[in-house]
Amino acid sequence: MALAKPFRRVLIGLAALIFAATALLLAAWLYIDLAFDSPNEAGTAHIVLIAPGSGVWQIAEALYEAGAVDDPNIFAAGVWQSGTTGALKAGEYEFPAGTTPRQAMEIILSGKSVQHRLTVPEGLTSAQIGRLLADAEALGGEVGAIPPEGTLLPETYFYRRGDSRAQLLARMQAGMVELIAELWPRRAPDLPFETPEEALVLASIVEKETAVAVERRKVAGVFVNRLRRSMRLQSDPTVIFAVTGGDGPLARPLSKADLALDNPYNTYRHKGLPPASIAHPGRESLAAVLDPEATDALYFVADGNGGHVFAATLKEHNKNVARWRRLQKERAATEP
Repeated sequence: MALAKPFRRVLIGLAALIFAATALLLAAWLYIDLAFDSPNEAGTAHIVLIAPGSGVWQIAEALYEAGAVDDPNIFAAGVWQSGTTGALKAGEYEFPAGTTPRQAMEIILSGKSVQHRLTVPEGLTSAQIGRLLADAEALGGEVGAIPPEGTLLPETYFYRRGDSRAQLLARMQAGMVELIAELWPRRAPDLPFETPEEALVLASIVEKETAVAVERRKVAGVFVNRLRRSMRLQSDPTVIFAVTGGDGPLARPLSKADLALDNPYNTYRHKGLPPASIAHPGRESLAAVLDPEATDALYFVADGNGGHVFAATLKEHNKNVARWRRLQKERAATEP
């Protein structure tokens, strides 16, 4: 039986409505798909922190407010369209200039958050490293107790926001343990010290005595010669450590009273190595004391150009010292 005309018109209208809705949904789907691959208009990169527990709309708003996407709705709809709404990871992410919403989604899905870096220079003391850690951006937790001098490896360390200061300290300690395990078995024979700890003590002195890489093995050779002859090391950095306790550099020249200070770290008064390291030495200084240069030198003094001049006799050394003092006076006379 034929349908009544009014009912047919309803069906036709309903079909037309369904067709129009389907066409509209398809157009919206295609628009979202197209817009999801359209780069943003930002001319610079943006770093955005995605907090733990953030939903897709919260993430979309965070990206929009930072300028990483131009339309939060497109980002959210595109993520929904891709079926990855539950896989977005919290973290700190960098979005380059011209990032598309799809690329932004892929960056967050990867979980590869921004890496921060902390460079720990060779020759810092525990107190100085503690301050460096306390000021480090994005690290969490307190610094706590700093390990003793000589037990942390100066290096550039990479970390992510939220990593703890304690974790980074543990990595520094592990780095030094690994370095000693690598270098100690390869040490030269007949060195005037018997343990890795003693090697670290001498390495810390070498580290503080010279910043010139090509000099390290020769400076180490001088100290090895003096130890073998039971001569005092007479190292200024050990006296500075005795005066400051390792809190930081001494903001004045050493005095006669400093050199006479009765302190176990004062190698002008006490023979042999100090009781412990005076700083945290780097790889090259430790390698230098474990394979020192064969030299007849027993003395060295600054040459005025950042390095040192070496001498085998006290007479020759005194001449070098006199030359250095004249140079100091000449420079002081020309300073404004």
